[in-house]
Amino acid sequence: MEHRHEEQEHTHSEQARGRSRCALCEAGDAVERLFEAFGPSEDATQHFRQSRVEFLKGIRAMLDDQIEGMARPRKGTRVVVE
Repeated sequence: MEHRHEEQEHTHSEQARGRSRCALCEAGDAVERLFEAFGPSEDATQHFRQSRVEFLKGIRAMLDDQIEGMARPRKGTRVVVE
């Protein structure tokens, strides 16, 4: 748990300098504390880890779709000029 102690010191030093952490970081820490309190099995932990990977892959697919849509050349309309 040495890493956790260093992370807590880092968080405290950020707060001392007036910096706040992002909401997702705070939520992640809260979930981690919840898991530590309930002590899920390694099997359950693996499922949650895989779930995070799948969630991020879903976000990536959504971004790829948006990028692809923006990168497609748009067809214009033809205007006759006299």
